[in-house]
Amino acid sequence: MSINSPKQQAPDVHVDVSLVREVAQDVLTEVSRVVVGYGDILQNLFVSMLVDGHCLLEGVPGLAKSVMAKTFAKTLGCSFKRIQFVPDLLPADITGSMVYSNKTGEFEVRKGPLFANFVLADEINRCAPKTQAAMLEVMAEKQITIEGQSFPAEKPFIVVATQNPVEQEGTYPLPEAQLDRFLFKLWLEYPTGEDEVEILRRLDSGKLVDVDVITDPNEIVELQRVVNQVYIDDIVLEYIKDIIQKTRSDPQIAVGAGPRASIVLMRCGKAKAAILGRDYVKPDDIKDLCVPALNHRLVLKPEAELEGVNIVSVINRILSETPCPL
Repeated sequence: MSINSPKQQAPDVHVDVSLVREVAQDVLTEVSRVVVGYGDILQNLFVSMLVDGHCLLEGVPGLAKSVMAKTFAKTLGCSFKRIQFVPDLLPADITGSMVYSNKTGEFEVRKGPLFANFVLADEINRCAPKTQAAMLEVMAEKQITIEGQSFPAEKPFIVVATQNPVEQEGTYPLPEAQLDRFLFKLWLEYPTGEDEVEILRRLDSGKLVDVDVITDPNEIVELQRVVNQVYIDDIVLEYIKDIIQKTRSDPQIAVGAGPRASIVLMRCGKAKAAILGRDYVKPDDIKDLCVPALNHRLVLKPEAELEGVNIVSVINRILSETPCPL
């Protein structure tokens, strides 16, 4: 069977992904009216939204990470909250707390900023580990606990966190357990010369761009349902397994990827296929997602780091050594 051609197994299974593709194109086009470049980053943000996951944006200051997240949320028609993480931020500041009401004489729930569809966790590595840990429950379980009482998170729910990799003074590196809750770690490079000129040109025009709302939370939940039905062949599942297992035995990797990474590649592969207008997954979809899905889940051995090896080059080498089904 050729996976790069229309699926031959289960021919009676057909999923209409046209709406997913249409909404994706409209959202990405609209966001691009504000954000110059970063097409792959924006597409991966949309992929994470389709599978109800979270993204970590990393890059030096001034690359419009926060602007990208806010603009993206607005085009989705989702409720949006921004949390500026600082060292003295407490868990109750983000989850909420019980507050005494003079009117009723009872304690009432005051919900924190995590009660939104789209949460921007700005500079997440600047707050203490105790507050970072308060994010784990809602990111993994889609629920928020306030003084023993649990509340469901909004649907859809996505956290986009940012961090600055340059200035490390006064920061608290995210623990591996929390890093693993992010579907992708997306690295923002400096803009190209052409893109930088376009940024200046747009700012010089003095025109404020107000993006249009393309979709809404109810439609997003429906798109997520459609994506879940996209077909993935056993051959592609075997390909995912081969890649993940190679990370566990690679001589340059100290800690390989766990089963959650396999699940991420499968689910995000379905979303990427739907965005491209297909109701089946190709091995190339998986290949394209490996770097953003694995670069924060693998830990290099100290000797490899001393030799100047970086995790992206290791992932690309593993992909080149893993036979790809055609």
